[in-house]
Amino acid sequence: TSMFLARGLLIIGYSSTLQMSATPTKADLRYVAPAASDAAHQVAQPVAFPRNLYPEIEPHQSGHLDVGDGHKLYFDVSGNPDGIPCIFLHGGPGAGCSPRSRRFFDPAFFRIVILDQRGSGKSIPNAADDLEASLVENTTPRLVEDIEKLRKHLGIERWGLVLGGSWGSTLTLAYAQAHPQQCRMLLLRGVFLFGPDEVDYLFCSGGTFGQSPQAWEKYKQHIADTSTDWEVEKTNLLGAYWTRLTSADASTREAAAAAFVGYELSISKTYTDPAVLEEYLGTPSILIPFAVMEVHYMLNGGFMRRGQLL
Repeated sequence: TSMFLARGLLIIGYSSTLQMSATPTKADLRYVAPAASDAAHQVAQPVAFPRNLYPEIEPHQSGHLDVGDGHKLYFDVSGNPDGIPCIFLHGGPGAGCSPRSRRFFDPAFFRIVILDQRGSGKSIPNAADDLEASLVENTTPRLVEDIEKLRKHLGIERWGLVLGGSWGSTLTLAYAQAHPQQCRMLLLRGVFLFGPDEVDYLFCSGGTFGQSPQAWEKYKQHIADTSTDWEVEKTNLLGAYWTRLTSADASTREAAAAAFVGYELSISKTYTDPAVLEEYLGTPSILIPFAVMEVHYMLNGGFMRRGQLL
């Protein structure tokens, strides 16, 4: 196994060597079969990344995979049908994929697979349409096995690359831990391991106040403004958000989701495109799953043992 950092990205290679072009204007990613004399820990060449994403591309295959528990997961495949198979694991949980998700990969080189996780995106049910059904067996181990089912469904022997950011980095590591032989390489960005200290810092104890005081106060104020017992609820903000996100009243759910997602987007990036923010906040099928699934997983420790991943 080899591991190195490049521009904030954690790249982990399994039983193969990663080689990148030294030309700064093009990232040319290819696998080189390791020679018999290669050390198992061989480190790759320096990395050059393109400044822009690849052009928009349409899928040549799409569908819904029945993974059981009442869930049918949307997936699509684009790029080179004979290329290195790769999969994009979205964040959240619950954020879902978008056409942009395909643009991280060179379509001439990769067979690009994207997957909407349980309860999110185009998967059925979506939390915005059927909250109770979307939460059935919605756990990390189930998501891991969903990836395996999709791999087998598509006839892929092994993923050449698994890419995940934020929650996607957590799921990538969980998948690789459970199925190491099915991963040649992992690419992690915005690494977030869903540990209790990370969750507490960001969503419970006000750790972000120093960097984003207005965002933290707005996040907290939504609960204060809608609470009948602020002294109690301020000690468990995630629980308070969960109460509102699962309310029988649609306007209560949407207001809580907008406050939660707006806060997350404001602290997770140095700059949030207003158009992206508007899309999230104005689209219930994106907004509700993002907030609901994230709080669901946080309140359940990510459905992992403490320290399970690293």
